[in-house]
Amino acid sequence: MRNMKTLLQVTAVAALTGLAACQSTSQAPAPTGPAQPTLDVPAGAQSVTIAADPATIRATLTSSAKEKGTTVVQDQPNMVVMERVMSGANPALDAEFGPSDNGTRVIRIRVRFSGSGCQTLAVQDLAVVNNVHTALEQSFVLPGNPNTLESLNGLKRDAERKSACPRF
Repeated sequence: MRNMKTLLQVTAVAALTGLAACQSTSQAPAPTGPAQPTLDVPAGAQSVTIAADPATIRATLTSSAKEKGTTVVQDQPNMVVMERVMSGANPALDAEFGPSDNGTRVIRIRVRFSGSGCQTLAVQDLAVVNNVHTALEQSFVLPGNPNTLESLNGLKRDAERKSACPRF
């Protein structure tokens, strides 16, 4: 009888110790990838939430640029910067931003994106750059417009098509 009582006490202590150990070691799940930056949406920029991971968005941007003949000047895990050359005279841009008489004029498109899994925020901003890649380079931020928003929605559509994520 005494051995039975001792056995029950030992069993009860072991069970309580195991329960306490389980409760005290529970932790939040470890992140599965590198921490994603927090994005701001500056005035004039446009943003959209995409049902795809950042890697899919990056791949979609770079392949689309290649298809359209747009130069990718920066290709990073959370940002792609592209430039499209503005050839020929453009009196409207000259009047608005001054001439680009010491170099080429480009439209610079920067798309930053951050998220995880199936929810990524993409922020697009644009600039006219006079005398690009010279000592006289001047950059002028452009406000977004319906055409540039259409381009951003095209990115959303294409990336979601390539992604296995459910769409929003």
